[in-house]
Amino acid sequence: MRTVLIVAAFALPVIALLSLYALIDGGMDSIQAFGFGFLLSSKWIPNPPNGGPPILGALPAIYGSVVTTAIALLFAVPISLGIALFQSELAPRKLRLPSIFLVELLAAVPSVVYGLWGILFLVPFMSRYVDPGLVGSLGFLPTFSGETNGLGMLTAGVILAIMIIPYGAAVMREVVTAVPRSQREACIALGGTKWETMRMAVIPYASTGIIAAIVLAMGRAIGETMAVTMVIGNVARISPSLFLPAETIPSVIANEFTEVAGNGIYLASLFELGLILFAIAFVMNLLGRLLITRLAFHGKVG
Repeated sequence: MRTVLIVAAFALPVIALLSLYALIDGGMDSIQAFGFGFLLSSKWIPNPPNGGPPILGALPAIYGSVVTTAIALLFAVPISLGIALFQSELAPRKLRLPSIFLVELLAAVPSVVYGLWGILFLVPFMSRYVDPGLVGSLGFLPTFSGETNGLGMLTAGVILAIMIIPYGAAVMREVVTAVPRSQREACIALGGTKWETMRMAVIPYASTGIIAAIVLAMGRAIGETMAVTMVIGNVARISPSLFLPAETIPSVIANEFTEVAGNGIYLASLFELGLILFAIAFVMNLLGRLLITRLAFHGKVG
């Protein structure tokens, strides 16, 4: 058993290092050809019409990944926290278990199913109701201007939010449930209402775990492929408008990886995109871990 546990403990770091090595080795030609400019270039022309070398840049894909993830978190975090508080603090006993089951069932739905639902329902709904309404009321802002057809970063962010809500809600619920009963009783003894108890006693005590849930949901969102690929429009563009088609790093890799078997630098560029995504996810999780550690430290000091 000791040997099995040691192997299990070292398996994930070894797999991560091997994955990192494969990405670096596969993207080395692109790194040497484009250098740091690959991160700053906004052009993606793998097959120039004049027959010259490919002109490739990762900035549109990075921009699309960051924006769609930010939109997803903007919608998902408050909804996930609300679901967690309802299931742990407010839901009647007969409703609690069915609601938990439904949330966990949503987490098990494959991403391609979300993508099909997005194409058949969400894209038409956004193009007919949500996007025109935002243009009519907030069209003076660059973020909500431009043509609307349902495909774009806003729709991708919404479908990402729907996908990560179950993950965030499940983790937040477990964290909130783990708050000691004495914490609630102390606030109630001081005259706090149910809402004041949640706001002043439960949420601050569970803040470290809530941050961990947000980091987990963020990692899930930025690496999502199929659902985003099917609704974002897949155009290499950097635009302030959330209605225009764009692309993300996973969508570029999914769309174009099978087309580059005979093009070495093109294939290497896709490997480098994977390396960039790996780095972004690593940095996000590292920052989340540092924030969690700092909050936990201050909580112990307090």
